[in-house]
Amino acid sequence: MATKYWLIKSEPSSYSWTKFVKDGSTYWDGVRNYEARNNLRLMKSGDLALFYHSVKEKAIVGIAKVTAEHRPDPTAKDGDWSVVDFAPIKEMVEPVTLGDIKGDGGFEEFALIRKSRLSVVPASAVHFKRVLKMGKTKL
Repeated sequence: MATKYWLIKSEPSSYSWTKFVKDGSTYWDGVRNYEARNNLRLMKSGDLALFYHSVKEKAIVGIAKVTAEHRPDPTAKDGDWSVVDFAPIKEMVEPVTLGDIKGDGGFEEFALIRKSRLSVVPASAVHFKRVLKMGKTKL
C-alpha cells in the first residue's frame, strides 16, 4: 500500500518536537474533533506526518512516522475517540512557517490552510515533498 501523508499539530508548550524526540515515540491523544479523529483512523503504519508547532511558532519542525494504527483513546472519559502511535523520524533542517507556506502559491488546497483549526489533516504527496524542499530536508 502506498504511503499517505499527514500533518499533525501540537502546541509546543503542551508537547514540543524536542519532547517528542526525547520520548522516542508517543500516541496522539486528546483529539476531540470528529473530522480529525476520522483522519487518525485513516492512518496506516508507515504513513508519514509533518509535525507542526501551532499557536506562537506556526511552523513545521519535523517529520514523524505512524508506528501503530488507531485504537481507543485512553484519555477519553466519554465518546468514541482514537489515538495513533508516532515516532520521530527527522527534524526539519529549516522550519517551514505558515507564512512561508501561504507565500508559496502552491498550497491553496493544503488542508493546513483550508482547515486551519483541525489538529490532524491529510497532506498530498506534492505538498509533503514541497515542504521538505522548502525546509532543506531530505528523508
